[in-house]
Amino acid sequence: MSTPATPFPAAPPRGSLAVTDGVAVLVGIVIGIGIFGFPPLVAQHAPSTGAYMALWAAGGLVMLAGALCYAELGSAYPDTGGEYHYLGRAWGRPVGLLFAWARGTVIQTGAIAVVAFIYGDYAQQLVPLGPHGPALHAALSVAALTALNILGTRESRRMQILFTVLTLLALGAVMAAGVLAPEPPPGTATPAALPGNPAGLLGMGMVFVLLTYGGWNESAYLSAELRDPARDVSRVLLTGTAVVTVAYLLTNLAFLQIFGLEGLRGQQAVGAEVMRHVAGNHAAAGLSLLVCATALSTLNATIMTGARVYYALGRDVPGLRGLGVWSARGATPTRGLLAQGAITLALVGFGSWAQGGVQAMVAYTAPVFWLFMALTVAAVWRLRRIDPVRARPFRVPLYPVTPLLFVLVCLGLLWSSVVYAGAGAWLGLAVLAAGLPLSWLGRRG
Repeated sequence: MSTPATPFPAAPPRGSLAVTDGVAVLVGIVIGIGIFGFPPLVAQHAPSTGAYMALWAAGGLVMLAGALCYAELGSAYPDTGGEYHYLGRAWGRPVGLLFAWARGTVIQTGAIAVVAFIYGDYAQQLVPLGPHGPALHAALSVAALTALNILGTRESRRMQILFTVLTLLALGAVMAAGVLAPEPPPGTATPAALPGNPAGLLGMGMVFVLLTYGGWNESAYLSAELRDPARDVSRVLLTGTAVVTVAYLLTNLAFLQIFGLEGLRGQQAVGAEVMRHVAGNHAAAGLSLLVCATALSTLNATIMTGARVYYALGRDVPGLRGLGVWSARGATPTRGLLAQGAITLALVGFGSWAQGGVQAMVAYTAPVFWLFMALTVAAVWRLRRIDPVRARPFRVPLYPVTPLLFVLVCLGLLWSSVVYAGAGAWLGLAVLAAGLPLSWLGRRG
């Protein structure tokens, strides 16, 4: 077997991130606003308390399976391009370029815009800015955190650790409230039977669970900046997975302790209601502040990792060479951050103008995301076949069963998201198709 026909050149950034930094980024991305919003939706699709907790445990196992696959790819092929780099090596430059287009125009920027809007909703409650306050808060958060990342990776890293600590404090407050709270009222202890097909209900519940677990794959974009990628990538992914899974299980146990499954199904702002139930309105306001910090944690980490793919794209496509500039002073892809910020602000503007614009963005990103997630994990098999002599400091346990199961999960979620999103899914696929000319541009280079 020969090595891939179009190997990517090594990236210039030097390793400056420790395992602790990588774990902080991963935890900061994953434990975000979702844990304070999705549990009621999961409860609405769980027929019993046991099924509800089983869904969250299964989500942790799915995250672990994906993390094991990414650990092999990241330790063998460390690069700031992350998934773009793996896809290009495994399936060819056109697939890698198409992913870079999708990530830059749909997946990453759409995710940043959605989290920014959620942050804006909470911030508007604390600091009202008029009828368009949520959008203004969202735009200000994107602009401020983009500027912080342009200032330098070290500054962003320090802020990320602070945000992650505040995020864990918010979860700790919810867990403590669960311990201190009285038993749920008798009327909410036994949930009512849910209409519909049980398998379909659980499948939809898993979609919401995995949305809450989403973002762990972003650590792939830091692999080239870890001090010892061969050793540290697996440590970051496995440690981060363990922290997230334990935190989510304990938090959901607290929700059940306070509300019961039936009561949880009817909650809106579940985190604030927990604190209000246990300690009153002042505690609810305090948790709202911590939830804002949680959203900022997700935003900062996602902005930090997202801009790396613009840098890798500019490095590999001559026509986009202006993006492939790495700032030695700040150890950061400055132009990639600027491009990402501009696209995200445009999406924020669209979301503030369109009715339900944020929901539409979430809908059309999902099918594209799961498509490329399946292709990335399948790259574990492909690269072992076409590049067998490559040193692999970390190998996926139970190969090939682990990547195969994860790919099947991704394809199931791709199908579910297309059915759920409807027209929004086709819009996302249309935007993906609009990036096909990049394949021609890349071949010219």
